[in-house]
Amino acid sequence: MYKLVAIDMDGTLLREDKTISERTKKAIQSAREKDVTVVLATGRPIEGVSRYLEELNMYTDKDYVLSYNGALVQKTLNKDVIGKIALTGEDLHYLKKLSDELKVNIHAFSETKGLITPKNSKYTEVEASINNIDIHEINFDTISKDEVIVKIMMIDEPEILGPAIEKLPKEVFEKYTVVRSTPYFLEFLNKEVNKGVGVEMLAKHLGIKQEEVITFGDAGNDLHMIEYAGLGVAMANAFDEVKEAANYITDSNENDGVAKAIEKFILDK
Repeated sequence: MYKLVAIDMDGTLLREDKTISERTKKAIQSAREKDVTVVLATGRPIEGVSRYLEELNMYTDKDYVLSYNGALVQKTLNKDVIGKIALTGEDLHYLKKLSDELKVNIHAFSETKGLITPKNSKYTEVEASINNIDIHEINFDTISKDEVIVKIMMIDEPEILGPAIEKLPKEVFEKYTVVRSTPYFLEFLNKEVNKGVGVEMLAKHLGIKQEEVITFGDAGNDLHMIEYAGLGVAMANAFDEVKEAANYITDSNENDGVAKAIEKFILDK
């Protein structure tokens, strides 16, 4: 029997208009009524999913959220931290220098300052809008080397970001977990961090076995948790490598793919 379900947001739980279908809401609620823990696993900060947590009634003392691609796992109600694996200001300085050389925009999430950028740009505005948070323009040279940085992102037009990724030194991939979550977002996390690690941290906290976990995803930053789960479910609209890693391919995010798989594997419909 499955006891933990971790669901990616964009391209998975959410339809293209950023809403959750009524069928999906009902399936999630029915699973929770069977004592299955259902969590949102996202690259966003918790503020970026608060309205969906409210919509799904996930602000009880039994609810958790995986944010920043698993770098931070916490309770939703009181924000108690279950697990945290972060970067530092030193990493920020290193990647800022690299972004300057590659001529791509950069921003980051500081534990104390929130969304920070040396120069506001189109896709930092997108990030702020998606998550309903403020942008803080800061000279990164003023950030101390030991500042806690949860996530760093290179953000730019796909035709700029794509060639820049090709030019990234090999050592970057050795130092960090690097995931392209959208065509215009490239994310850098602590090498030990990915959504799979986040799901594993929560599963161990709850005393749930790996084979009792279901994960849903569509993009590169979902790959680790798809591989980790007892049942990794890819959306019909998922990247090819996610489909290849999955145990099961469900319908698309536009066609209640999450609901259909929950009904099949948990609700026996």
